[in-house]
Amino acid sequence: MHLQSALNIPGSDMDLKQLSSQLGLSQTTVSRALNDYPEVNENTRQRVKRAAVKFNYRPNARATGLATGRAKAIGHVIPMNSTEVFNPIFAEFIAGASQTYSKRGYELLLTMAPSGTEDSIYRQIASRKSVDGIIVHAPRINDSRITLLQELALPFVIHGRDTANKSEYAWIDINNRSAFFQATKLLIDLGHTDIALINGSEALSFACRRRSGYLDALQQADLAIDGDLMFEGDLTEGNGYSAATELLTRPRQPTAFLVSSYTGALGVRRAIHNAGLKMGADVSVVIHDDDLSYFHNSGDVPQFTSTRSSVKQAGTLAAEMLLSIIENPTAQLPTRLLEANLIIGASTGRRHHR
Repeated sequence: MHLQSALNIPGSDMDLKQLSSQLGLSQTTVSRALNDYPEVNENTRQRVKRAAVKFNYRPNARATGLATGRAKAIGHVIPMNSTEVFNPIFAEFIAGASQTYSKRGYELLLTMAPSGTEDSIYRQIASRKSVDGIIVHAPRINDSRITLLQELALPFVIHGRDTANKSEYAWIDINNRSAFFQATKLLIDLGHTDIALINGSEALSFACRRRSGYLDALQQADLAIDGDLMFEGDLTEGNGYSAATELLTRPRQPTAFLVSSYTGALGVRRAIHNAGLKMGADVSVVIHDDDLSYFHNSGDVPQFTSTRSSVKQAGTLAAEMLLSIIENPTAQLPTRLLEANLIIGASTGRRHHR
């Protein structure tokens, strides 16, 4: 019987059971064909895929998981005491990752972990087999999650790196050290010697590498390192404002700021304005800009000079890496280091003595 004639409504959506029945194949075979399992005959695979396109088959992730032995879901576990989930960078990363999951028939499972419960949540996830893999966010120095997930044999990719852990694991990161070295060097080349760093929490590995790049540039230029010019904490507008306000009330004020986020830089800009100074003329600012969809640092001349990277692209690539690990568990674990681009904007200029 021709497939089209078996339907009451030509071109209507089908579920896995209906598609399998029409093809005269088991649900397991159809699901495996659609997911490119190597044990499925190529002719069968193509036959199934043609039928799926023709009849607008929309896979149900849970049903497909039952047929393939996979959960067809990817987990993201976020500590409830973390500001990560409220960070626009996290939302941008999730946007890139979730688009990839959707295209490949996977769902996203986001779990908020009360303080001190992360380990038990990972163990529950592994024992219930509720996800096929995990994306780990905001790695810390000596991050215990890496060892735990390795023990649980749960595939994972880290957005970032823990350089203190020398074991083999999959990660994607930007070259934070190089980015902040280049940013600091730009300010030094513009004549700035008193350069403040407003950084993320240095319990997190990305912030440590950014500080290292900043310090490397100062040392290379034989400039004194002043611990009083270095701040760390949550990358919020309020923290950026507080740190910059304090620095700008000192007898010896910094003439430049290196800020680890766009939101923190908004606070720095507000503090500069309130001090009666002009950003780009009296005080230079370089930021790390994650090319966010709804905070635009763009235009012919961006408002901020920045080390720019796309966190949405990082989310897409991290998801692709994890799905590759899940589908090819014996392959070598992938790693990816992305370079940030230094974009010159209106917030930097040569040092002027005040």
